[in-house]
Amino acid sequence: MKHIPHHVAIVMDGNGRWATKRFLPRVAGHKKGVDALRACVRHCGDIGVGVLTVFAFSSENWNRPADEVSGLMELLAVALAREVPKLQAEGVRIHFVGDRARLSEKVRNGLAQAEALTATNTRLVFNICFNYGGRWDIAQAAAKLAAQGREITEEALAGAMALAHVPDPDLVIRTGGEQRISNFLLWQAAYSELYFTDKLWPEFDAAAIDAAIADYSRRERRFGRTSEQVAPKPSSRKVA
Repeated sequence: MKHIPHHVAIVMDGNGRWATKRFLPRVAGHKKGVDALRACVRHCGDIGVGVLTVFAFSSENWNRPADEVSGLMELLAVALAREVPKLQAEGVRIHFVGDRARLSEKVRNGLAQAEALTATNTRLVFNICFNYGGRWDIAQAAAKLAAQGREITEEALAGAMALAHVPDPDLVIRTGGEQRISNFLLWQAAYSELYFTDKLWPEFDAAAIDAAIADYSRRERRFGRTSEQVAPKPSSRKVA
């Protein structure tokens, strides 16, 4: 497969609907979604993706039913204990991106421990956006610069963002059929290619990832330039 994007970001949508279609509680869909995410991380590492960023829990998800929110928090704790050692062994570096102030001390400690354990890994950077929102990210970056007495410029804001440790995403994927980005990476996705699929997240397997990347590889990345500027010029050298 050619033209592998360096940074892939995913809105993992459809866990609840996957469960509802099977007359299961919504939390069962989230558990199945963890299985899909595990396979996704492994496949992205295998095909040469350098950075994977996923939208696991938005700042708006607190408005969901209390039992679903508590189930998600419990699932996070279980997943940390079960999955982090495997990710460490596979060379994956974990970053949790988002506002941790509202999370319990137990969860905050678990996030910090996962980051510390995998800090020296280099095979794949895995960003998990948890209690994250794109507007929150821009606001916290601006507040950080203001507190430091620095001028708020595009370059300064970019350096203060929660994802400043990685380049902007090349490809943003959303599963589940919705065609919006829902407050995800509003700053970073300015020039990302967007890919929407009807597949629900638990159904998004390696073949679906490959299809998204194949679609990406057929696109022309211009960044404001013309096609003529982007296309490689033919060599003027004569063959003897």
